[in-house]
Amino acid sequence: MTMAKRRRVGTVGLAAAAILLATAFTGHAREPRETTPAAADHQATQRAVDAAVAGGVPGIAIEARDANGVWKSAAGVGNTSTGAPRGKNDRFRVGGITNTFVATVLLQMEAENKLRLDDTVDRYLPGLVTGNGNDGRAITVRQLLNHTSGLFDFFADPAYGQTYLMGDGYLQHRYDVVTPEQRVRVGLAHPPLFTPGARHSYSNTNDVLAALVLQKVAGRPYETEVRKRIIEPLGLTETSNPGNSVRLPQPSSRGYSKLFAAQPDRIDDVTEVSGSQSWGGGDIISSVGDLNRFYGALMRGRLLPPQQLTAMKTTVDNPDFPGSSYGLGIERLTMGCGTTLWYHDGGAVGWLSLAAFTEDGRHQLTFNYNSNWGAEHIFPILNAEYCDTPAG
Repeated sequence: MTMAKRRRVGTVGLAAAAILLATAFTGHAREPRETTPAAADHQATQRAVDAAVAGGVPGIAIEARDANGVWKSAAGVGNTSTGAPRGKNDRFRVGGITNTFVATVLLQMEAENKLRLDDTVDRYLPGLVTGNGNDGRAITVRQLLNHTSGLFDFFADPAYGQTYLMGDGYLQHRYDVVTPEQRVRVGLAHPPLFTPGARHSYSNTNDVLAALVLQKVAGRPYETEVRKRIIEPLGLTETSNPGNSVRLPQPSSRGYSKLFAAQPDRIDDVTEVSGSQSWGGGDIISSVGDLNRFYGALMRGRLLPPQQLTAMKTTVDNPDFPGSSYGLGIERLTMGCGTTLWYHDGGAVGWLSLAAFTEDGRHQLTFNYNSNWGAEHIFPILNAEYCDTPAG
């Protein structure tokens, strides 16, 4: 779910958890020390976080890693009913950040000659992508990963949004088990937006299909493959897939959303939801620390051979978000101060996350809101860390 796409729906009700962050933007290096440097190193970032909380975000967990070590902080509340503070080590639903995990595994499989990025989707999922002008024989795995397939985003389907993302529909159906094939069929009920390869347009339908391809090639659940290839080797003890569970592992905070467009001041606790509803494209649960460890290892070449890491960083222009371009599971952005970052955002009903990192993996920043509003504060936090705060 890219930021620019989310801009078009707005923040009230967040009609498709697909639009959650839009307003935010117009030899291995040594591992960071597990120490907390002087708070002054990240004072500008802390001020930006505090401003976001003052502006209405319930709570924020944040961690930066750079040459000085690890700086971790939290602000605001994790439970608006009890007043319990937001925790620095909270687990949360990472949303679209799941895509980087899927892309990494598929690229590992390519390095092992188990698949090719330019194979068609139909080769692995025969007959699934068909109807209404959609054709899996004309779409490649690469086009799923860089979102140039043209497939309609099932999150943008009005009936799906009313049932699973907004208002009474969300509250009544949050515990429903929904299969990946059901979600793909919603997308395929619409004609494609354009000919495959013509341009970039983010679609959650691509994400689910990519995970289905991964699972087909692996011959075992996608969750197992992610755990064996990434979570366990990197020691990401705070990262997991929920399956059909509706709960978050502890420690965690509550997640909040404004589900009703006609009641903009109403806030609902949306912490519990079936993990099946975001399978493959947004289901992973993690922490700010684990996400920094993951992206740091990825960018320093610990997870992919050079050829595959280069492929991941080969981007296509994102016409919906000037200044940004999309690779395979990661995006590139040049900040106003001239700093070029790689990043991925993640939105889920009740949660907003952003992981941003330099190309050499030496400076990482991940933060999470326990709400899906307040996206206008995201860019100031990012700017404070990478443009106003020394990297050390």
